[in-house]
Amino acid sequence: MRRFVEGEDRAQQVLLPPSLEDYVGEDNPVQVIDAYVAELDLGALGFDRMRPKATGRPAYHPSTLLKIYLYGYLNRIQSSRRLEREAGRNIELMWLTGRLAPDFKTIADFRKNNGPAIQAVCAQFIVLCRELGLFAKAVAAIDGAKFKAVNARDKNFTRGKLKRRIGQVEKSIARYLQSLDAADAQDGDVAEAKATRLREKIDAMKAKLKALKVREAEVLAAPDKQISLTDPDARAMSTSLKASGVVGYNVQTAVDTDHHLIVAHEVTNAVNDKALLAPMAKKAKTAMGVESIDVLADRGYFNGEEILACEDIGARPLVPKPYTSGAKAAGRYGKNDFSYDPEENVYRCPAGETLTYRFTTVEKGQTLHAYWTTKCQACTLKARCTTGPFRRIKRWEHESVIDAMLQRLEDTPDAMNIRRRTVEHPFGTLKSWMGATPFLTKGLKRVNTEMSLSVLAYNLKRMIAIFGVKPLITAIRA
Repeated sequence: MRRFVEGEDRAQQVLLPPSLEDYVGEDNPVQVIDAYVAELDLGALGFDRMRPKATGRPAYHPSTLLKIYLYGYLNRIQSSRRLEREAGRNIELMWLTGRLAPDFKTIADFRKNNGPAIQAVCAQFIVLCRELGLFAKAVAAIDGAKFKAVNARDKNFTRGKLKRRIGQVEKSIARYLQSLDAADAQDGDVAEAKATRLREKIDAMKAKLKALKVREAEVLAAPDKQISLTDPDARAMSTSLKASGVVGYNVQTAVDTDHHLIVAHEVTNAVNDKALLAPMAKKAKTAMGVESIDVLADRGYFNGEEILACEDIGARPLVPKPYTSGAKAAGRYGKNDFSYDPEENVYRCPAGETLTYRFTTVEKGQTLHAYWTTKCQACTLKARCTTGPFRRIKRWEHESVIDAMLQRLEDTPDAMNIRRRTVEHPFGTLKSWMGATPFLTKGLKRVNTEMSLSVLAYNLKRMIAIFGVKPLITAIRA
């Protein structure tokens, strides 16, 4: 072992062993956790058992268990069993808790019983960021990502899945019956044994078909025509990867474009983002404490009603419009090729003709105005415009709000690049931290608590990177 750096002899006794303080430097991130929890009013935030009972075994103080979880999520240790092991061997965690090592059940119950309080701690950290003046530029990027739940695909049922499975079982039964007819036509012990096995398989397939029929009735009776057996709140959702999906949750975040802090988040089981723009914009605006806010989102959030609702709450959305016109796909002119004149309340077609207002109708709860011209028959561009007698254009009564937003988007050509580099990086970081099994708990409420701990850990690490450990601790204590 000579000429190598040598460690201490394990059998060597020391009179004065070093204290835990010697192992945790002033720039260690656990110092931030300790300072932040010490400044929280845990009773006001709603934590259970802040007042110990006069009798019985003494309980762990909520601050100790909160520190354990913050340390765990900051270091990619979400499991209560792993946290129990770390509390008995990890020097940083020993320093943080004063050598306390709760069992895994106590740790897990703390997360289960204090969901709203833990979410309040996450929100309180954003209040701290606001007080430090980090949100002077009121711009937030909104996006959603699908996170896998504790529910296998085979334990999730939709109408489409059941239809395919029933069809597969029926084909199997037909194939077995055909083989059984062929076996019955033969003589001998081998043929008889084969026929017996086929009858058993047919009986099993029929029992499976019956169970699937029962499950199909349950799915049709469900409010959203979907059932998950392991986690009832999880839903089958499509992802950006082609021909793939996940049974999980749609996690929404709003990230400020200046410091990339997650200012608001929400775990939902909505299968798409179309109805989530205004709620997330409102959360971001409240969290950042501003009177008005600009919100950037991708075209998956485009919804006229949501954009109008954003305007009403003081949020200016910038969302690209998806062009899904069937006419455009067929090589004909789309609605965006027609220009609207608000002063005369008319549309002008690519041939220069005027489409005048004709009537108002209500479709799917929206008030629409219809426009067309009677000169289409003689138009040389008719074949490139419409297959019917006239080309009709319908305009939503609040479409001026959409037009104004699209004009703002055109005046801000880098808006979507800013959105992408702002909001997609936190999702990548969180998924990397969480690993292959993002959520360990079941149910929307408990999953929300897990996500709050992940978001708080992410924001803590961002603030440490922005300020440094010592200045951040000074700011927290101030």
